[in-house]
Amino acid sequence: MPDRLVVLYRGNRPPATALIERLADTVYATEEELPYLLPGADALLAWVTITPAIREAWPDNPDKAPRWVHAASAGVDSFLFPALVDDPGVVLTNARGVYDQPTAEYVLGLILALAKDFPGTWEHQRRREWRPRQSDGITGRTVLVWGTGPIGRAIARLLRAVGMRVSGAGRKARTDDPDFGTVHGTTTLRSALKEADYVVLAAPLTQGTRGMVDAPVLAAMKPGARLINVGRGGLVDEEALVDHLAAGRLAGAALDVFVQEPLPAESPLWDMPGVMISPHTAGETTSEREALVEVFLDNLTRHIEGRPLRNVVDKRRGYVVDETHPA
Repeated sequence: MPDRLVVLYRGNRPPATALIERLADTVYATEEELPYLLPGADALLAWVTITPAIREAWPDNPDKAPRWVHAASAGVDSFLFPALVDDPGVVLTNARGVYDQPTAEYVLGLILALAKDFPGTWEHQRRREWRPRQSDGITGRTVLVWGTGPIGRAIARLLRAVGMRVSGAGRKARTDDPDFGTVHGTTTLRSALKEADYVVLAAPLTQGTRGMVDAPVLAAMKPGARLINVGRGGLVDEEALVDHLAAGRLAGAALDVFVQEPLPAESPLWDMPGVMISPHTAGETTSEREALVEVFLDNLTRHIEGRPLRNVVDKRRGYVVDETHPA
């Protein structure tokens, strides 16, 4: 049994706390309490993941740092600070697998909402206006999914199932991928952007992906295309996106993640035509919390028994490496 497990929470503690406590000497910490409770802990369950609190509370003495950190999320960018990344004795795991299908369903919903202009329909309803009009179809439309991890793959499979033409963008170009068919690398990315009706961002936020959708990339996109971001806000140069939307080069965008969250009230994105904003909820479902704790409990049992952990993050790359499905 771990000497001590610290659970970082905000508002609500995770479900199944009795099961967790049965396996470990458990201490619950708010972000304010974490600096006092983290030193000397054997393990950390970060139930809150988008926070600077873990970096700020990380012990200066490596001997006092936990040997295992589990993020109750798919993204781990908040954990990739030098003291954790550079310590070979610290294992970082995540909730890979929990958000794949929910996020794919959300992306399909966003594409339908953009194509059919549901926001416009709801606005007409609010005004009691009867305004028959045509809308776009999605069958045969081209989608570039930028990010070929498990979430990107789930998105690709679902969009293909409804008749969309899907390809991927990743580090390794290939033409025989089981989910994407073609995966574009650096040399063919610009041509893929020019063909795509929808560009879906599902990549992790790393040093290599931060700001990857900048002004030149947006300029390379097909006129009238739409951008969907369910990855991380830092993937996109938001000022450049605002400029391209205002100029009418893009037909719209659906954004679930932002550089600063919550999105500031003064952001021009709130009022831009054709833009849909959601509060980082693409992967959230009514069963999410139970699924997250199930993954953690499995890993906690493995940790206690000395067995290999699931979902071990390559801390240099910033994601779980799956050799059977290259990124």
